[in-house]
Amino acid sequence: MTSRPTTAYQVTDRNLALELVRVTEAAAMAASHWTGRGQKNDADGAAVEAMRLAFDTVAIDGTVVIGEGEMDEAPMLFIGEKVGAGGPAMDIAVDPLEGTNLCAKNMPNALTVVALAEAGNFLHAPDVYMDKIVVGPDLPEGVVDLDASIGANLRELARAKRKDITELTLCALERERHEELIAKTREAGARVMLLSDGDVAAAIAACLPDGQVDIYAGSGGAPEGVLAAAAVRCVRGQMQGRLLFEDDEQIRRAREMDPGKDPSRKLSLFDMAKGDVLFSATGVTTGPLLRGIRRDGRRAVTHSIVMRSKSGTVRFVEGHHDFSTKTWPAY
Repeated sequence: MTSRPTTAYQVTDRNLALELVRVTEAAAMAASHWTGRGQKNDADGAAVEAMRLAFDTVAIDGTVVIGEGEMDEAPMLFIGEKVGAGGPAMDIAVDPLEGTNLCAKNMPNALTVVALAEAGNFLHAPDVYMDKIVVGPDLPEGVVDLDASIGANLRELARAKRKDITELTLCALERERHEELIAKTREAGARVMLLSDGDVAAAIAACLPDGQVDIYAGSGGAPEGVLAAAAVRCVRGQMQGRLLFEDDEQIRRAREMDPGKDPSRKLSLFDMAKGDVLFSATGVTTGPLLRGIRRDGRRAVTHSIVMRSKSGTVRFVEGHHDFSTKTWPAY
């Protein structure tokens, strides 16, 4: 006699996915007060406060492993902070407002982002830079490699996608440190899409059919790298990373947070985010991935993406909110 699988755990996970959407929605609506006002710190602070309050209603025993910084650098949602109303032990990765400058300047692609996994399943890393490379699903394993030249990676990717290199688009942050990457990409014949900020959304775009991006590469924040890895896991893409250190103190902190491991090793996708992963993001300003907050008096409309690695399901959620019935004061 075979026993029927219990559905309680699955139902709880599905409910938890919706709870994560509520968390990113709350942060996005709070940040949207500051869109276009040129005050990025106020926008970030509003998102942090709203996200923290929203977490108080989520049935988890969560520990922030990717957050706003160390305890002495961030008053809330710092690395090591406990969140949640009680429940299963979970790792939390957050970026309460990815693209603070984008929000302040009312430019596209500002997001609020949360990822969740069972305790111990996210990379614990200090707030340093990370070198990253991301491609989408349905490609041969190892089609690109962080240690290969960008020209070699583009040639292999074009072969795997049955495209000419001239049809490929690489996305990267517009930074002086990426000048050689950009030049070599164009020299190989591929197009380049440059972003001022927002590499989590860019990594996701590289994995979606309509993302208009074939590969994301370059260095950005390690916290954003772990969040990107969580999203890439959910959509079956490929990603590699490596932490970049500026001094011995950063290396010491990395060793302390991830004991027994070489802090300079090449990180696989599963080194950064393993196990069952949930990911949610809500748009603050409109971009290629998500629409931004639309306000009308005491109401707002939100647009979010929520994903789960176990099922591979990607959902876009449109929320209609009446502020007169909301319990959080940060809207």
